[in-house]
Amino acid sequence: MHFADGKIPEGYIRYTRRKVAVIGAGILLLVLLLVVSIAVGAVEIPVLSVVEVILARIYWMLGTAVETILGWVYGLLSSVFELPDVSFAGTLVEPVSGDSLYDRIIWKIRLPQALAAIVAGTGLAIAGAGMQSVLRNPLGSPFTLGISHAAAFGAAFSVIILGTGTMRSSGADAIAINNPYITTFFAFLFCMVATGIIIAISRIRASSPEVMVLAGVAIGSLFTAGTMFLQYFADDVQLAAVVFWTFGDVGRAGWNELIVMSVVVILAMIYFILKRWDYNAIDAGDETAKGLGVNVDRERIVGMLVASFVTAVVVAFLGVIGFVGLVCPHMVRRLIGDDHRYLIPGTCVCGALLLLASDTAARLILAPHILPVAILTAFMGAPIFLYLIIRGRS
Repeated sequence: MHFADGKIPEGYIRYTRRKVAVIGAGILLLVLLLVVSIAVGAVEIPVLSVVEVILARIYWMLGTAVETILGWVYGLLSSVFELPDVSFAGTLVEPVSGDSLYDRIIWKIRLPQALAAIVAGTGLAIAGAGMQSVLRNPLGSPFTLGISHAAAFGAAFSVIILGTGTMRSSGADAIAINNPYITTFFAFLFCMVATGIIIAISRIRASSPEVMVLAGVAIGSLFTAGTMFLQYFADDVQLAAVVFWTFGDVGRAGWNELIVMSVVVILAMIYFILKRWDYNAIDAGDETAKGLGVNVDRERIVGMLVASFVTAVVVAFLGVIGFVGLVCPHMVRRLIGDDHRYLIPGTCVCGALLLLASDTAARLILAPHILPVAILTAFMGAPIFLYLIIRGRS
């Protein structure tokens, strides 16, 4: 936005600064909430101890990385100049034992769980924002389009047909998934099957947003019926295992799962950020976007594929977590508007905040018992969404 003299209006600068300030405040709040989330629980950890343990481990990892690089460079030089053998291990930082109680709780339990909440919340929120943008429909989300239901069917198929649910002897944790990787694979597989069916139907009808939404609703109903059909023939153990998986819970993710989810979510974020101008054009209407050189049909299909892939990975690892992808884009639009330059990063921050806050609350409400985070997101998301609808109507 420029005047004839090439200068940006001062009012527009203040307008954009307010959006950036809102996103920056959200990031700062997210960092503070991350520390609090790690500190609270069945074992209370002082906030300063949390910061100290995390910084000590980060310092050790950076020092170890530098030592490895120095050793590699020195070894390369030694092969050329015949230098004496020198070990750089332990020259910069002392080894971290990780044997203290706080260190074990933080690095093996709470930090991966909190980071999984941030990554999953970001992924589900950006998937919802992407679906709403390419479909130009406020109801677009992984949950409402049936992709999460397809994941639940895949998990039920794995547990009941392939027998990946089992009974433990412990009364406190009687039901478990004895082969989570197979269950995860089938949940992911049926997520992508649902996406493929929706896109195939949309191609028949020229990929109109209405067709994709209606196809998603129908596919979700179909997979829900399939899940109920499988549950009807399941025994008590299998039925309990299916219900256990359906309850989305970020506590299931370890470091390996967290790395996979992080890579997928980061790549999806990059894609949607690069497409921000195209989505702004699509918001003005398909004909307007085509006049500006945007291939609307292609952007719609690719955007749906990327959003569905992110959802499939998150849901396959953590279970069904609803309302995050539906509510967060609407909340951010209320705060900073529809401009995708700010809507996409703002939605990522909002999703991370919402799911991390929900997970923290879920650990505290019935402590020492821990509620699955999906229960809390449903309780929080439904009233918030109804409030946004009523406020929008008024």
